[in-house]
Order: sequence, then C-alpha cells, then structure tokens
Amino acid sequence: MNDLKAFLEKLNIDGAEEKANTLKRYMEGVLIWNEKVNLTAITDRDEFVQKHLIDSLLCAETFAFTESSSICDVGTGGGFPGVPLAVCYPDKTFVLMDSLGKRVRIVQQLCDELGIENVTAIHGRAEDLARQEAYRDCFDLCVSRAVANMRVLCEYCMPFVRAGGYFIAYKGADCESEIGDAQNAIRLLGGEPPHITPLPHLGHNLVVIRKKEPTPAAYPRKAGTPSKKPL
Repeated sequence: MNDLKAFLEKLNIDGAEEKANTLKRYMEGVLIWNEKVNLTAITDRDEFVQKHLIDSLLCAETFAFTESSSICDVGTGGGFPGVPLAVCYPDKTFVLMDSLGKRVRIVQQLCDELGIENVTAIHGRAEDLARQEAYRDCFDLCVSRAVANMRVLCEYCMPFVRAGGYFIAYKGADCESEIGDAQNAIRLLGGEPPHITPLPHLGHNLVVIRKKEPTPAAYPRKAGTPSKKPL
C-alpha cells in the first residue's frame, strides 16, 4: 500500500494516507464479496493496487478530468475507475453504471459503509440509461475501462456527455487501428478527433474525446445493437 500512498502524494491529493486507507478498505470489501459475486479476476492485493486502484487514477491529471465536476463511469464493474476517483476527489460527483444489478448493489453498499458520499451506483444498460433525461447530454465527463471495441464504447458513453464535455476511454497499448476504425462513430456521435495520451510504462493509452455537439436522437440504438452492429 506504500505505492498507493506515494502515488496519491504525487497527485497532490490532500490526506493521502487517509484516502489510501479508505481505498485499501474498499479493496478488502471487494475481495470479500468477490467470493460470492464476480467483481474482479484480480485477487492478489499488490496486483489489485496496481491494476485497479492506481490504474483508475491515471486520468486524474488530464485537463478533461480536472475541469469536470460531474462524472459518469460506464461499465463500472467492481467500481473502477469511479470509486478510486471519488475517494480522491470528494468535490466531484460520480454516477457509476453497470448492467449487473448485484455489482451495483455491492458497490453502493461498500461506498455507504466507508462514507464515500459522492457516489451513486445505478443499475441499467448504457443504451437504456442514455435515453433517460436525467442522464443524457448532461455529464462533464464520462470515463470507462469497460472491455469493448472503441466503436461500441463510444455509442455507449458519448450520449451521456454534454456538449463541450469529454469522454475518456482506457485502452491498451496497441489501439491505433481500433481508434482509426472508430473515427466515423466519433463524428456521428458529436465528437472531435480523439487525443491519445500514451502511458507506455503501464502498457496503456488514455483516449480523450471532446464532444462538440449533442448526440443525435437516433443514438444510442436499442440495447444489444451497438455490440452486434458497431457504427
């Protein structure tokens, strides 16, 4: 956990030690629940710290994150990247979305138990939630570590973002062709050409897309369509 505290200090997080301890307690809660509900394939604690907690915070120094106050996390799974970001940035509000109700209930329960008050976990498919007035075209930022092709992920995530806001996708090191294939989808959904921030020491890229105009009413298409027929 010393690596986590050091990383928070590098980000100039106030109360780094206390927040690292909160994240450690969240990790322990996830691992206990993971014996009953599939929240993560990573059960080694050192690996968990690196690949879930620290990894989730990689977007924190981007302009898109620092300038945002309302953030949604699509396909949050066990609460990543949303929960670590929420713990470290309590002045921002986070809505965490997942299609599996059990995961959502566990994430919300753990946040409640740990006093993480700026998180709301919501059950639903992105295609359905993005058509609700309460969530559509309203967030400053959408983040996602969900495992999906970029064309699909853009249709899931970009409808949640207001015009002038941002979408950040966590992608692997070799994503150039995937990003190239997604250019038409990004344009259709109201986005500008993406900016790729490489993180070679971690084998990652952050793909940052600014949304210049509202997503057309035709998108997202009905549940299941984006994955079967990517834009």
